[in-house]
Amino acid sequence: MLTFSTACRLCPRLADFLGRVRVEHPDYHALPVSSLGEVASKFLIVGLAPGMHGANRTGRPFTGDYAGNLLYGSLHKFGFASSSEPLDTMGNANPALHLQGCRITNAVRCLPPQNKPEPIDIRTCNGYVAEELAMLPQGSAVLALGTIAHQAVLMALRLRKSSFAFAHGAQHALPDELTLFDSYHCSRYNTQTKRLSSAMFEAVIGDIAKHLGR
Repeated sequence: MLTFSTACRLCPRLADFLGRVRVEHPDYHALPVSSLGEVASKFLIVGLAPGMHGANRTGRPFTGDYAGNLLYGSLHKFGFASSSEPLDTMGNANPALHLQGCRITNAVRCLPPQNKPEPIDIRTCNGYVAEELAMLPQGSAVLALGTIAHQAVLMALRLRKSSFAFAHGAQHALPDELTLFDSYHCSRYNTQTKRLSSAMFEAVIGDIAKHLGR
């Protein structure tokens, strides 16, 4: 099993791209992004990949773009985050925000060109997803944000994709008493096109809170 490090260079295409990004944006994190939250948490959120001006800038998952506003606002509402504000007044990662019984990671840890990871990127990074899942206590909840994250979880657990179809609001019983919850990704595109509303997203987080007895 892999052990994650921000020095990871397993994907040459992504490593080269991040090198160019660091030249253009020398004040950006522009490295693989670590997970956020305590390892022993019973709630794991799996996103897609860092955004150019979000986690790729701040170094913290879902911090710096619209998706983080909806995600952390919803987590705060149900007691999974100490604050609803991912950024401080200077536009940096809010040091007062801490996750509570929750951990956030991505299917791909590096910013991909055009924000679109390729299948080889997902496969290469999947060992890190497997590592995160292996550390979950029994009875944990996993939230997949979008189809790619959903499939990355199944790949990491060596489960057949055809046996667990992605659908917003769906719940899937997995081995070792894990439950996989699905949601459309909380991106600006999905909310602007009305594919996903704040109420729809909060309903999924609420279902997870009930599942975990919070």
